Amino acid sequence: MAELITGLDAGRVRENVARVREELPDQVQILAAVKYVPLEELGTLAEAGIELVGENRAQDLEAKADAYPDFRWHFIGQLQSRKVKVIVPHVELIHSVASDSALRQLETHGTPETKILVEVNTAGEEGKAGIAPAALGAFIEQSPVTVTGLMTMPPFTEDPEASRPHFAALKRLADAHGLRELSMGTSQDYRVAAEEGATIVRLGTSLYA
Repeated sequence: MAELITGLDAGRVRENVARVREELPDQVQILAAVKYVPLEELGTLAEAGIELVGENRAQDLEAKADAYPDFRWHFIGQLQSRKVKVIVPHVELIHSVASDSALRQLETHGTPETKILVEVNTAGEEGKAGIAPAALGAFIEQSPVTVTGLMTMPPFTEDPEASRPHFAALKRLADAHGLRELSMGTSQDYRVAAEEGATIVRLGTSLYA
């Protein structure tokens, strides 16, 4: 398990955000992933000017969002259908919807303001979350809440260029279904993701180191 990120410096985070911002088109949103940032460090992120944050775990999201409601909160972790009712009241966007059971829970607990991204398994990796590209249209049609775009996590690689085909595939799918938002790219490959049409990049290390 990764260690918690502590001792954050607001000035350093601000510099990192500014550097990343210069590398990205204006329309790309920088999301600070806070899975490993403890609640007591979130004030430092606010001081650094961070506005958009994403949490992976429903219980931590609830605690952190209650303590820091002025952040714009997204849920970016693997979505367990039984946690949907905990997540919905705190977030403006859920990035990782990929199961019929999650759609059923969204039908019960979603609101007219609830917006989601559908997670797509662009590589067809066995055992990995995500809708198969061929099944995407039917899945979107079943959604009881607004689908604004797509999300993907390419196969792990240390070469950012290896992720490019998967980002490009997600962009083609989004265009084919008339969707605008694309959540793709992390600290190691966000530049490539932006070149292929990302509208949200999910960053951790590149902001905190």
